[in-house]
Amino acid sequence: MKSRHLERVKQGIILFFISCVFVLFINGCNKSSSPTTSTSNGPGANEVWMQNTAFSPASITVTVGTKITWTNKDSFAHTVTSGTPGNQTTYFDSGNIPAGSTFSFTFDSAGTFKYFCKIHPTVMQATVTVK
Repeated sequence: MKSRHLERVKQGIILFFISCVFVLFINGCNKSSSPTTSTSNGPGANEVWMQNTAFSPASITVTVGTKITWTNKDSFAHTVTSGTPGNQTTYFDSGNIPAGSTFSFTFDSAGTFKYFCKIHPTVMQATVTVK
């Protein structure tokens, strides 16, 4: 009788653990791991997101000495390159920024600085105005 009771307890424990693993598996499958998923409504101050193959915001105004950070929210690489397609300048160039990574640059002079993504130059162009 005792061994029958122990066998049922073991079966109950095994069933419990299998159920837990199943629930964890299902919950893990329902979570999105896409870099475009965000818990906030948009970029913060002095921040630009690369998301949905666009810079957001496309235009930002800051004061001299401000550091801007670009965050790649897409699932593929982008660049932040000063100038325009066909007329790249040497002021800044991030190189490839992988998904989920960032690039920062401090603007130490006033002016209007156009930039673009070398990988997606026709759709990703933006401007930083420094006052």
